[in-house]
Amino acid sequence: MTPLSPTELEERTLELAGWPVRVRSHRLGDTYFAAVDNVDPGARIARGIGATREEAEAIALERAEERLAATRRHPPR
Repeated sequence: MTPLSPTELEERTLELAGWPVRVRSHRLGDTYFAAVDNVDPGARIARGIGATREEAEAIALERAEERLAATRRHPPR
């Protein structure tokens, strides 16, 4: 059995629910994987898996937006 290596790596930064996030995606075999993390410190917020890059990223972005929208922000002191 041949080990699989990720291909079609893609990364971009955008704003989601008022937070800067990084979206990373890649293909492994016939499946696409996507992850959304906050830019600093880079903690993963959500992941998505799909048959296409668009599907995997849509799942991850939807979950991330729900979680970020529920996050309370405290004003700076």
